[in-house]
Amino acid sequence: GRNGESPAVVIAASTSANCFDYAYEACRIALENMTPVILMTDTYLANGTALWRIPQMAELPAIQPQSVPAELKGQFNPALRDERGVRYWAYPGMEGYEHRNMGLERDVEKGTISTNPENHELMVRARQAKITQIADSIPALQLINAQQNKDVLLVGWGSTEGHLHAAANELGCALVHFNYIHPLPKNTADILKRYKRLIVCELNSGQLAGYLRSQIQGVHLLQYNEMTAQPFAVDRIVNFVKNI
Repeated sequence: GRNGESPAVVIAASTSANCFDYAYEACRIALENMTPVILMTDTYLANGTALWRIPQMAELPAIQPQSVPAELKGQFNPALRDERGVRYWAYPGMEGYEHRNMGLERDVEKGTISTNPENHELMVRARQAKITQIADSIPALQLINAQQNKDVLLVGWGSTEGHLHAAANELGCALVHFNYIHPLPKNTADILKRYKRLIVCELNSGQLAGYLRSQIQGVHLLQYNEMTAQPFAVDRIVNFVKNI
């Protein structure tokens, strides 16, 4: 039910064991920020196995939606946003907060249906600002093998983590692996700019590499890409990096 350019959150699981964690995290982000969240997995994860301890409910982080303030009863405007740009949530059945939900775009101030082009631009910018601020509440990007070779950094995302970790260990180089893709962790540029050679390894034609170039100015990325619909082989990654 969104219109035109539609910024949304994108995250990716990286092991069979953390699929639950990122599914839960996708729900948390969606409910607390009133936004769609795309969770990426693949067949390799779906068919994989791993030891996984079923968590207790009390161990899971609380999900705290932005409920509508009590003082707005009887005069609720669905266009209202909090200081983060997140809309308030009036649950179905809350007396005095009745409003119409719809797939059509709202006026940025009134919450009524709008087909105004200028209003549409304001709404797109408001949605993007809301997504951008979510970077304040996601974990920082973590370096794996940070103490190793200071020149080479492998970069990956999603289900390739195990293969890239093994390759980084064999090469004696560092690795960063993305689970949060849009928005990126706030320290992404800082980490990437520490290394002379950044090699983005993907099972596609270079989607993350192109995205990182668009988001972080001044980084030079090398690419290792396979499109065989098969998982990486560690030795091929190692040989590619050694040849560079």
